[in-house]
Amino acid sequence: MSSLIAVGFKDEFTADAVILELRKLQREHLLELEDAAIVIRNKEGKVRIKQTQELTTSGALSGGFWGLLFGFIFFNPLLGWAVGALTGAISGALTDIGIDDNFIRDVGKTIEPGTSAIFVLVRKATADKVLEDLSKFEGKVLKTSLSNEDEAKLQAILTKPST
Repeated sequence: MSSLIAVGFKDEFTADAVILELRKLQREHLLELEDAAIVIRNKEGKVRIKQTQELTTSGALSGGFWGLLFGFIFFNPLLGWAVGALTGAISGALTDIGIDDNFIRDVGKTIEPGTSAIFVLVRKATADKVLEDLSKFEGKVLKTSLSNEDEAKLQAILTKPST
């Protein structure tokens, strides 16, 4: 079962640094993310969401491949590719997997202007190594699906002064 964790940061840039760190941990097989997103609330209060999965692009590529294949079978590869790419892009844009965008937007409206937050859906993790690596980022746990005990441990590690 996956765990949802939302952590807020004191500026607009720390969430980007954390996502880079999480990707590094994922390459090292210490973490398996199902989904991740960043929300930034600028100084004027406008909320912007950055998704880590671009479904429209991947849908267009997949649809283009299948359209091209069927186009070759029915002797019109260009038309097949165009129809497949368009269909894939539309289905990718309409598909919402992972963390609900409305949830991200709602939490994003609650953070202070000039700050950011990261939302991660973690499938599995080597907790001690991941938490040790993330302890250098000062953050505040906003929402989680973790137990109260695990949430308290996470918050303690995020607020511990880095050495």
